[in-house]
Amino acid sequence: MNKEKLLALVQPDIDRINETMRSELAETGNSLLVQILEHGIFNGGKRIRPLLTILAARLCAFTGMPEGLAPEDELQPPVNLYRLAMVFEFLHGASLLHDDVIDNAGERRGNPSANAVWSNTHVILAGDYLHTRAMTLAGVIGGGHVLSLIGNATSAMIEAEFLQIQTAEGINLSEENYFAVLRGKTGALIGAACEVGAYFADASEEYQAALRTYGNALGLAFQVVDDLLDYLGDRQKTGKAVGNDFVEGKMTLPLIYALNNCPQKEGDDIMVLLRGESDERQAHIDLARRFIEKHEGFTYARQGAETLVEAAIEALTVFPDCQARKNLEGLAHYVLTRKK
Repeated sequence: MNKEKLLALVQPDIDRINETMRSELAETGNSLLVQILEHGIFNGGKRIRPLLTILAARLCAFTGMPEGLAPEDELQPPVNLYRLAMVFEFLHGASLLHDDVIDNAGERRGNPSANAVWSNTHVILAGDYLHTRAMTLAGVIGGGHVLSLIGNATSAMIEAEFLQIQTAEGINLSEENYFAVLRGKTGALIGAACEVGAYFADASEEYQAALRTYGNALGLAFQVVDDLLDYLGDRQKTGKAVGNDFVEGKMTLPLIYALNNCPQKEGDDIMVLLRGESDERQAHIDLARRFIEKHEGFTYARQGAETLVEAAIEALTVFPDCQARKNLEGLAHYVLTRKK
């Protein structure tokens, strides 16, 4: 399925997710808070996480229906499913607001970041509000089980951020450590988004587990591709400065593989930069990119992302062939071809 066809199929759900979020924010009492929230949430974004919740629920609902009861395209998700799906975009938005403050970022998706427009205090509080609102909605709509799933995912995100900081400080060249960061930072929330959709549709534990596996693998692939785009992407499309991970000293898969598979002298030169100041790394981004390419770090990471996408699609084979499954498979393939 090509990108244009996939987008046409899922756009109605994306539009409804956006409408649901705008309706929710309209109930916020403080006008300045609303401005910051709208800036953070509607400043681009693909809505992958809430969309996965909708598609997972639709797939499980269709799978659980008696054969021939109704056509798949007549299944209309209830309003509360969109409100529950919105929780994942709120949590993602909160993490981005906080990340930009932590990183002192000036841009987000090619536009001024919220902390470049308002004070750090305002932006942190706005992120806290989104997080609190998300957890409240999770508990009210989904109940204790959903709240537990989402709470565990957000805890994993925070622990992964700590691990990533420690990894950068210690220059850890372990792939196991790298993927531990990814599982917490990205895989956990995307896996939870899929599992919550299945739970909402009263799916069996087998189907919930299958969609959790799909989401975890998809999240890992998404982040590996993101790490590739950091070195190889077009800033006009990604909205991010090329080489930013290297400047920040982040140990991502392309760099880890190259450092583990190069002559010692070349590796030592890169390690000197990694142990030095960020402005030195900024001046040597092209050197780092050439080093990674020479030692096949980009090729290795691309192959890793492809393997993860295959694992995600394999997890869906327990479901019947239907449009919701095709859309989930299409999203997995999209991850490999995305440019931003």
